[in-house]
Amino acid sequence: CCRVRRLDIWASSQPKRGGLPPGTPTLETTVTTLTEELVLAAQQAWGDGIVRISAAHKNGEDFEQAAKDHINNLYNYGASNVLFKPTLAAEVQFRGTFDEALSYFVATNKVCGEDGGFAIKGWTAVRFENTALFLHGDTAMAMGNYFFTDPQGDLVKVEYSFGYVLNDKGEVRIVLHHSSVPYAG
Repeated sequence: CCRVRRLDIWASSQPKRGGLPPGTPTLETTVTTLTEELVLAAQQAWGDGIVRISAAHKNGEDFEQAAKDHINNLYNYGASNVLFKPTLAAEVQFRGTFDEALSYFVATNKVCGEDGGFAIKGWTAVRFENTALFLHGDTAMAMGNYFFTDPQGDLVKVEYSFGYVLNDKGEVRIVLHHSSVPYAG
């Protein structure tokens, strides 16, 4: 969506027959400021990814690869620390590595024995409701509730905090993900 925007440099007096001639210089600009639209797009991509993983699992497809793609495309593992506290984690509460996140989402690599594969529970939709967004340059934070639709059509409400950064390519990446079930006291 917003990775790289091209600006064509071409004198307005020059005819543009069939586009720019070969070798015409261009400038590439990278997105350097996180906006509300970029955060909302990242949240939509995250929810769509969870649904995609669940559907792949249900349909006998390569759900592990879908989960790897989800993590690689949305989280900042390998480039910085990622502070990940999943909802259904008690023994290994914090997931600071790619392999620990993969274990949480699909439980195929057996890195964390408590994991049952959150993303393979058959979710059919995910909807974010932000309470607030904090935007500051190339970082952003969001807090609110997200709602997961299970295979029976019931909604499961979960509280979240997400932190986002722009990587060196101008892509939105998650650096903080904390989820918890609402207090039932």
